[in-house]
Amino acid sequence: MKPAVLGPEKKENTRMKRLFTEIWKNRMVYTLLIPGLVWLFLFAYMPMGGLSLAFKDYKANLGIWKSPWAGLENFQYVFRDPNFSAAVWRTLYVNILKLIVQFPFPILVALLLNELRMRKMSKIFQTVLTFPQFLSWIIVSGIVINVLSYDGLVNSLLTLVGLPTINFLGSESTFVPMLLLTDIWKSTGWGAIIFLAAISGIDQDQFESAQIDGASRFQQMFRVTLPNILPTIVVMFILNVGGLMSSGFDQIFNLANAATKNVSEVLDVYIYRITFQSSTDFSFSTAVSLFRSLVNMSLLLLADRGAKLLGGDGLFK
Repeated sequence: MKPAVLGPEKKENTRMKRLFTEIWKNRMVYTLLIPGLVWLFLFAYMPMGGLSLAFKDYKANLGIWKSPWAGLENFQYVFRDPNFSAAVWRTLYVNILKLIVQFPFPILVALLLNELRMRKMSKIFQTVLTFPQFLSWIIVSGIVINVLSYDGLVNSLLTLVGLPTINFLGSESTFVPMLLLTDIWKSTGWGAIIFLAAISGIDQDQFESAQIDGASRFQQMFRVTLPNILPTIVVMFILNVGGLMSSGFDQIFNLANAATKNVSEVLDVYIYRITFQSSTDFSFSTAVSLFRSLVNMSLLLLADRGAKLLGGDGLFK
């Protein structure tokens, strides 16, 4: 006797029943998600109503909802502004450099920390490297200014040995390298935690088999450890690509000055300037923010698609 073949509707009903059964079985775990979901709804989804400002001529006395519609007029003004185009390309330049230069550092640090056989030393190094993540960019910029200013530590040492001083903070040529170095110093340890967690989940039998085959620790690192954490690397890379239009406002705002304006006005700083430092136009700045978010989403989807074409899992099935 042939087994009964379920129709599409019955299959869907069976799948939904299994889903609800699993949710009920793990209801205590799902209950823990409720505060996070409430926060996400209140502070991430409800404010999306304000995006309608991008399509309105905002009047403060009328509020968001009663302000008259302007259609795509704000976007026309945005794309006509040469400063906007310059800020977009500057943002992409800085973030692509960060992606190329900074992204490998947490992976390398995680691999090196994993190879330390002295666990106490590994914990100490991990703590030291992670600590800068908990410093705000205001504190970091204060440290950088005290070290690299004209009367700072570096220039004082240069003067002491008879060498000319260098204008680190007021030079356009040194501003982007300073962004890269400070970001690497601040975020590498924190990023390495994610890859260390992925490494900890690798089956130890693979390392034992590699040792039996005569593989050195260097070979184990690149033939066993690295391939096993490749899915995590791909996911982190996709997420980084999805943020190429967001360049870290706190870092650039605190490190920039009037002398570096031509290289420091990325899209985030541009939005801040047109919103608070010039004639206030919330509709215009909302249109720029919406454009930035749409580009970020498009880049995220393209990176995910590219990862799948190369044989990776990606973010979405």
